[in-house]
Amino acid sequence: MSRRWLSERRRDPYHRMAKEQGYRSRAAFKLKQLHDRFGFFSDARYILDLGAAPGGWLQVANEEAGGDALIIGIDLKKIKPLGVENVRTIVGDIMDDKTLELIRGIFPGFFDVIISDLSPNLSGIWEVDHLRQIYLARKTLSVAGAVLKTDGWVVVKVFQGSDYDKFFDEAKEQFSFVKVIKPRSSRKKSAEVYIVARGLKGSKRL
Repeated sequence: MSRRWLSERRRDPYHRMAKEQGYRSRAAFKLKQLHDRFGFFSDARYILDLGAAPGGWLQVANEEAGGDALIIGIDLKKIKPLGVENVRTIVGDIMDDKTLELIRGIFPGFFDVIISDLSPNLSGIWEVDHLRQIYLARKTLSVAGAVLKTDGWVVVKVFQGSDYDKFFDEAKEQFSFVKVIKPRSSRKKSAEVYIVARGLKGSKRL
């Protein structure tokens, strides 16, 4: 890690707030701000978090949805337990179709909310990183098509770049409500935005 990166991290108010408030990552504030605007955790009882490590989004989902909600987090890395019974975690790769079987082994129904803060391992070559991240975002929409309720919500991170507009159009083809937002806690120089979508088109699930 460079001295410049460490210096910026120390000056970052959201990094400091995360430590003070017991969140596992500063990204927790991104989800809190998105929920404050859209309210997707209101009345949610089944929540799926893709790319959940280290667990900051799981913490927020648990706070906002409450202890009666079943929250499942999945990541390639093992997630340290949150110490609450309603949060379950899986070590798995969402690019592997067998992972859906693991999810259904815990909960065979359809989810109210799917959240995804997935990012690839960054190479430092922007176009490569952008396309890899878009690929993960597309996989999130694919998972939503399989396990999301008709009126359920999807929150997915996207890197802006050459394939962004195409991905946004694909989201609008799949969902009746699609909005893009950059939370206040996202770094200004970051190309990340979040797409919030609801209402699977052509689906008749409850």
